[in-house]
Amino acid sequence: MSDHDHDHPHDGEARWKHDGVRVIPGNQLDANTAQTPGMDRKAAINFARVGAQKLWAGTVTIHANAKTGPHHHGHLESVIYVVKGRARMRWGEHLEFVAEAGPGDFIYVPPYVPHQEINASPTEALECVLCRSDGQAVAINLDIEPAEKPEQVLWVDPTHPQGGV
Repeated sequence: MSDHDHDHPHDGEARWKHDGVRVIPGNQLDANTAQTPGMDRKAAINFARVGAQKLWAGTVTIHANAKTGPHHHGHLESVIYVVKGRARMRWGEHLEFVAEAGPGDFIYVPPYVPHQEINASPTEALECVLCRSDGQAVAINLDIEPAEKPEQVLWVDPTHPQGGV
């Protein structure tokens, strides 16, 4: 018999009751995760909390006018969704590239890319949701001198084929 047979509904009910969908209340996120100076990460979904095997998700808050230290996330891919505020991302071997994102925007960070998140607002907190491609929260802090004049890189996507800020 396979797990998908419906001959034993009570076995499936018991299994899915504890190993099915999980709701993680926003006020119960776990701050016991890899941290980078200048930001507060909190885990919602990871192996320890829900048994996630292939992803990590949580939140990050960067205070007004603050920036993180340079870092990368090893072999992991990262997605950042901006909930509130204005994010300025710097990346590259010397953090020489820059782009900005606002509420509703997604940011993709490939594996091993040195980067720095900056809150572009002097008065408003930057609040984001993070997702990574593994059940762990890898953050490797780097000792990089940022470029004095970062090169602005416009977002290019199907709705902005010529690039947009």
